[in-house]
Amino acid sequence: MLLKKSILRDRQHVRICGSKSISNRLLVLKRLFGNITIKNLSTARDTYLLQKSLEFDREETDIHHAGTAMRFLTSYYAIMQGKTTILTGSRRMKERPIQFLVDALRGLGADIQYMEKEGYPPLRIKGKMLSKNFVKIRADVSSQFITSLLLIGAKLENGLVVELQGEVTSRPYLEMTLKLLRDVGIATEFKDTGIKVFPSLKNSKNYEYTVESDWSSASYFYSLAAIGRKSISLSNFGEESLQGDSVLKKIYEEFFGIKTLQRTQDTVELVPVRNFVYPEFIEFCMNDCPDIAQTACVTATALKIPFCITGLSTLKVKETDRLIALQKELKKIGGETEVTDQSIWSVQLGKANENITIETYNDHRMAMCFAPFCLLQELEIKDAGVVEKSYPEFWEDLDSVTKKTE
Repeated sequence: MLLKKSILRDRQHVRICGSKSISNRLLVLKRLFGNITIKNLSTARDTYLLQKSLEFDREETDIHHAGTAMRFLTSYYAIMQGKTTILTGSRRMKERPIQFLVDALRGLGADIQYMEKEGYPPLRIKGKMLSKNFVKIRADVSSQFITSLLLIGAKLENGLVVELQGEVTSRPYLEMTLKLLRDVGIATEFKDTGIKVFPSLKNSKNYEYTVESDWSSASYFYSLAAIGRKSISLSNFGEESLQGDSVLKKIYEEFFGIKTLQRTQDTVELVPVRNFVYPEFIEFCMNDCPDIAQTACVTATALKIPFCITGLSTLKVKETDRLIALQKELKKIGGETEVTDQSIWSVQLGKANENITIETYNDHRMAMCFAPFCLLQELEIKDAGVVEKSYPEFWEDLDSVTKKTE
């Protein structure tokens, strides 16, 4: 997709679909307990794939690039008594490690076998009753491994106790999971390094849940507002949020001069601060919100603000190695950077290439985080359709708030 150089239209409005993270958790809980009605479900392909996998009884389930579905379904199928399922995905999915989750489930008594490479999908899962209720798991690899266990915890006869080992990555996502469990009537505890989910095999009460819109998707409009210095309003975002990525409100106000005003109960307006003085250097840890790191890096590079972002170890095992991919593509828009296994920092911020083609590496966030750069220069986004993974309407919404200058 060729994005012509554009300007940001003032005071445009966008309605972003429901949070993928919340939607995916609720879909699993609905399937397990059957007493949940979900409104404003995410339109992301990942959510669609998970929903279809849960609805249809198949011997083999292919979740393509959907990492969340792979992790959540591994635990889900492990407790489906009498059912054997082959859980597989794309070539990249077969390169994404899942051993820590499989080891934890095996520790509970699950019957899971690797079909190809040890420690990686595809998996053969024989569902059975899991009688054990205590498990240890590393907390510094992926919060989704832990969430996967928590979602099935209340279905176990004796509930589940999870002991977290090491520094907790993306803690807000665990808090989100526990809050959703409590919202649908499941008791939980989170003390120090231990999480307890109490058994809840029968619950006759019905629950209705309206999913709040996705804050990580909102980050691209914060970037547009920061670069284009015009206001944008977004709906279905309240003052309180379950999503750790809502911290972008604070990040963009402090570093990029974009204030978030709550105009109505569910509508926010992103308003550029007049005469904002940009910081000489940006430094912060995004351990709790790694999914918005790419957007922050592009915004800082576009505005020529030196930066150092840490706490990004989980980006190494996403749809691609996001740190390496980000380093390569930032160079095209004038950002020379260095990376480690958990950080990225700018070395030099200069002139962008005359002709820019952004590779997306099968990663939806790579496509969307670079799109706001069209406010400064024309650029091409390769494999633009990859946005369907989390935000299928993104290009239409981008077009609705921008106007081509040529």
